[in-house]
Amino acid sequence: MRPLVAGNWKMNGLGASLAEIEAVSNAVNGAEEGPETLICPPATLVARAATKAAGRIAIGGQDCRAEPSGAYTGDISAEMLKDAGASYVIVGHSERRQYHHETDRTVAAKARAAWRAGLSAIICVGETEAERDAGKAFAVVAEQIRASVPAEAEGGRTAVAYEPVWAIGTGRTPTNDEIAQMHAHIRNVLGDALGLQGREIRILYGGSVKPANARDILALPEVAGALVGGASLKARDFLEIVRAAPRKS
Repeated sequence: MRPLVAGNWKMNGLGASLAEIEAVSNAVNGAEEGPETLICPPATLVARAATKAAGRIAIGGQDCRAEPSGAYTGDISAEMLKDAGASYVIVGHSERRQYHHETDRTVAAKARAAWRAGLSAIICVGETEAERDAGKAFAVVAEQIRASVPAEAEGGRTAVAYEPVWAIGTGRTPTNDEIAQMHAHIRNVLGDALGLQGREIRILYGGSVKPANARDILALPEVAGALVGGASLKARDFLEIVRAAPRKS
């Protein structure tokens, strides 16, 4: 299973930031021996980023609307992202769930929209600190998977990103044992829900991934890549993470 290393720029990046994407794409240059490399800039940069990437790396969106078009001021459809040159979209990120009150049902609808438009979906799940402290982390993540990952999900067009909410942007990470345990749990839930396809879906880890910890995290069982936040904003840091990813079969 080829790893996927994805950068989520969140609400960061202006035109000058495209130089970072160009530097990453030039360094990776479509190499098949390394991980699949993806950057998800803000929507204002997707089309220009796709031009800079020139097919050497993938470009994605950070969110999409479930509907293909309509009177939804300020929203962006999966079809619009595809038209701009994206090949992926992130759905269900904890910041969308928290600040925009997105439900599992909404996330599932967005995943279906991504597939409808010909995009691959990265579906995010993860528990809060209070849920982990209460011993509910495994139950919460299992429920999110069952309700957010549609039954028609396929390994070739779907990834699940486990992002413990309390680790995102905080500099804190779970222990390697905790990451491995949760990824094994996610694999079991996906297998139970989706059968063979559930065993082929890549499971990414996200939550304060940085050059200093990437190699150890990416070597863990069932970790098939990373969803990287702040460390993806600079080409030098992001490339260190890309290069830390092992090849997995």
